[in-house]
Amino acid sequence: MVIMYWILDLVGAVFPWTKTSSNIIWCCLDDNRRRQYQQRTQQQQQQMDSTKATKQENFSGMACSWSKISPIIPILVCFLLVASSICPVAHASKISRDPTANQTFNPEQELKKLKIIRARLKKINKPAVKTIQSPDGDLIDCVPSHRQPAFDHPLLKGQKPLDPPERPKGQNPPGMVTENFQRWTMSGTLCPEGTIPIRRTREQDMMRASSVKRFGRKLRRHVRRDSSSNGHEHAVGYVSGDQYYGAKASINVWAPSVVNQYEFSLSQMWVISGSFGDDLNTIEAGWQVSPELYGDNYPRFFTYWTTDAYQATGCYNLLCSGFVQTNSRIAIGAAISPTSSYNGGQFDISLLIWKDPKHGNWWLEFGSGVLVGYWPSFLFTHLQNHASMVQFGGEVVNSRPSGSHTATQMGSGHFAGEGFGKASYFRNMQVVDWDNSLIPLSNLKVLADHPNCYDIQGGINNFWGNYFYYGGPGRNVRCP
Repeated sequence: MVIMYWILDLVGAVFPWTKTSSNIIWCCLDDNRRRQYQQRTQQQQQQMDSTKATKQENFSGMACSWSKISPIIPILVCFLLVASSICPVAHASKISRDPTANQTFNPEQELKKLKIIRARLKKINKPAVKTIQSPDGDLIDCVPSHRQPAFDHPLLKGQKPLDPPERPKGQNPPGMVTENFQRWTMSGTLCPEGTIPIRRTREQDMMRASSVKRFGRKLRRHVRRDSSSNGHEHAVGYVSGDQYYGAKASINVWAPSVVNQYEFSLSQMWVISGSFGDDLNTIEAGWQVSPELYGDNYPRFFTYWTTDAYQATGCYNLLCSGFVQTNSRIAIGAAISPTSSYNGGQFDISLLIWKDPKHGNWWLEFGSGVLVGYWPSFLFTHLQNHASMVQFGGEVVNSRPSGSHTATQMGSGHFAGEGFGKASYFRNMQVVDWDNSLIPLSNLKVLADHPNCYDIQGGINNFWGNYFYYGGPGRNVRCP
């Protein structure tokens, strides 16, 4: 009752005839309310002089006859006044919480986007002779090796993968993959000889990307390990000041928590050359958890390369022409299993990247002498010669959800000081010298650009050689 009378009084303030015409007011009230309101209006009318009462009667008759023609008008006015005073506030509140609330659906634009995605998928996904369903939901396509994405490159068209190169001195003799370390192989079904396993990219993978144009690429950023790294935070060990022709390490594998799809957590090796400007060349390999790229939180074996500081060249895995895969047992981008557990079993993967002295290509080896493939030397500028820096360690993206530091974990999610079985590690780190020999690191430096969030502690011993523990939980009392 109070609300209805307030509305009627408000309407009357704008349209005075609604307060003096009882016929119109009755359109909004039931019988009881009508009688109450009529008594009030009659008392008011008795105080008026007869002349004014006469005029009012005539006007009331006109209003009544008009209300019979269009009784919906006063109700509509009531509704519009209430809606205009309440709805804008509610809408503004919604926009402040939902960043997509002010986006307008444009069918033409969405159709154009879908066409671009399907054209890109057709280019990435090659015809397969066999497809394997992985327990984690991946589809692994067995693609003839000469039809893999690398051979779309103009300088590789019509070629076939190269023969194995000369391996670094001091490396174990060539071997085979002796255990299943990827989920897709658990069924025992493998790709036939002459093919390579490629994780199929699906429409939803590209729809998750922040930019369809940059799908499969890292965001451009400064690579220097300092506090101005634009949301990327690191805990790394590195060597510089010499000429490097490769690097090797064993990397502890965990499944760190990543709080949203716009962040990732990875552990990898970087082989770097050039300045830290637009001419930066990198070759990278390791494991990563990236919900945006893969749609889940599994740690996955990955590779990356760029020759212009992550601008227009390079990509993850086999998502562009570049890396040439030679192995039929390892799927780059596939989930790793098993993973390490806190105070439990520990699992690591050994990776070696080195420059073939004869042809100049950069090769990738997994485990005990299992060749994965190579990056052709023509892809690069500075790395056609040698690397000037090698880095090992962890990296996360901190998008500062809710205005505070992210709780995305690095490594095991525990600080370096907790040690073996609790903190993640890199061990047996080495570099390849000018003579194609594996040698220990001579001057390893460690750096964490946000040590209250993620830290690192290095060491050396007879069993692990050069090593370090690293990582952390992200947001905590010392990292708000």
